[in-house]
Amino acid sequence: MPSRLAAARAGLSVACAIALAALVASCAGGGGANPGVVTPPASQSTATPAPTPTSKSTPTPTPHPTATPTPTPVPTATPTPTPTPSGTPLNCMTSKAVHMSRALARLMARIVPKMAAVPAKIGPGPASRVCGDTRRGFMHCMSWVRTDIAPRPAPAGYGPTQLQSAYSLPSATQGLGQVVAIVDAYDDPNAESDLAVYRSTFGLAPCTTGNGCFIKVNQNGVASGYPSADSGWALEISLDLDMVSAVCPKCDIILVEANSNFDSDLYTADDTAATTCGANVVSNSWGGPEYSSEQLDESNFNHVGVVMTFASGDNGYESSYPSSSQYVTSVGGTSLSGGPPWSETVWSGSGSWCSQYIAQPSWQAALGSTYTSVCGMRISNDVAAVADPSTGLAVYDTYPSGGWLVVGGTSAATPIIGSVYALAGNEGSITAGSYPYSHSASLNDILSGSNGSCGGTYLCTAQPGFDGPSGWGTPNGTGGF
Repeated sequence: MPSRLAAARAGLSVACAIALAALVASCAGGGGANPGVVTPPASQSTATPAPTPTSKSTPTPTPHPTATPTPTPVPTATPTPTPTPSGTPLNCMTSKAVHMSRALARLMARIVPKMAAVPAKIGPGPASRVCGDTRRGFMHCMSWVRTDIAPRPAPAGYGPTQLQSAYSLPSATQGLGQVVAIVDAYDDPNAESDLAVYRSTFGLAPCTTGNGCFIKVNQNGVASGYPSADSGWALEISLDLDMVSAVCPKCDIILVEANSNFDSDLYTADDTAATTCGANVVSNSWGGPEYSSEQLDESNFNHVGVVMTFASGDNGYESSYPSSSQYVTSVGGTSLSGGPPWSETVWSGSGSWCSQYIAQPSWQAALGSTYTSVCGMRISNDVAAVADPSTGLAVYDTYPSGGWLVVGGTSAATPIIGSVYALAGNEGSITAGSYPYSHSASLNDILSGSNGSCGGTYLCTAQPGFDGPSGWGTPNGTGGF
């Protein structure tokens, strides 16, 4: 990865960069006393999270088995048009121009990361789900943790170098000014400190609240009044933050914590991430079984110019929502081995399905009768990335205790794919999950593996071209995104 000093020698002087950062910040109207709050662009100033649909009957939220969500303060209806006085909570209403100016300032800070650690290699082994199945109306995270590898003082599994190599990613040069939001349930009290350890260990530049790269907010976009903590979702949060850092270390990160794992809380957090927070990409590593009224919830994921990625599941061939939404990129999972050269097969736990309720989008209908005769509704998935915990990822998590763990699941694949979208920077021209369908030549086709029994059809069996478990394949650079 080229150093920032090398970038400066290539022609961007410190003085010019600082002037450019100042100019961008000036154009954005920001730069007040509190860098966490600036006047949002006119197109965002009146945006509010979309209300949860009320036409379907949803169960009353009940306390989570290990934690009871605390009430979230209600923000004022209109953002304050001037920098707020000291003591007012930060929020995520920061313009994209200001994100860019801060990113340029960090670039020129010349913080030289230490040498990156080399994670220990692992072999196959047992794993267990981090979040158990839930009843209707609630969502579960889709991560798996290795049970034969105790929390370690040093990383094991794949790290940033391995992921960037396997998927031929321009992580060293792309992603500046891009904003990736992570939406999860409950609070991870150690999110920022654990993220700092991961990035420092792997030689990545700091991403903190102080330097403007990271912010944690509640489901209304305010950096206070967080929900109660939950150890399972805290590990999910650590996994998500670490994968964004591994793939797009120059991206800004917003963690949006929903009050609970009740579907309407998570849907509200998604709306906040896409509108109030103005993220380019919103990554969601959770889901649940399909339900007959899910069409009424589709508006929560319909945000023009924002990429929404969703994990397809970790139970093999079965239904999952919101990954079956027509407005999202549905992400499957693979087993990644070698390095280099790398090889991938379908992970047996990857979700895939023919939706029962969501109509088939036009870009899937265009696949032709060979596909539509088998499934005439929304097909999951669109793309895939590494998910198998036997070929798992190094993750640092300490709530309530821990250290370095090995984690997998489509919960890992989803922020990886979201971060590749951020590297590509095409979100303004993308319609839902359609882009890979017209750029499949820029993906690694997954040719073998299965995630269940479906009569040998493409819905659960890998084949050349498009198939259910892996979609069009895994990233090969950013051309497919």
